[in-house]
Amino acid sequence: MDIAEMTDEKIKSAKSLTTIIYALYASSLLLGITFIVAIVVNYVKKDDVAGTWLESHFRWQIRTFWFGLLWGILGFMTLFFVVGWFVLIANGIWFIYRIVKGYLRLNDNKSMYVA
Repeated sequence: MDIAEMTDEKIKSAKSLTTIIYALYASSLLLGITFIVAIVVNYVKKDDVAGTWLESHFRWQIRTFWFGLLWGILGFMTLFFVVGWFVLIANGIWFIYRIVKGYLRLNDNKSMYVA
């Protein structure tokens, strides 16, 4: 479905879903498990936003999940060597930045960067 086929109502609904996904990622900092729900929803609904400006937010969210998981695992694996603490702290700050930056751009109806 391309952008011409999406009605304003569908865009509004997809934007609401994207907001909920950001909230699930943010709440995972306290609850832990909601990031699993968020990534599943990202992959299930990814085709619904294909070709729209919201697609970049889904890509941003998916990359945030996978890179956050990677650095989290590496941090825990190196915890014994002290460097793991720094990796985990940096990963936490980076994760928060990605969620806040993404949500703020979504709120302004702007797409995310490709990187």
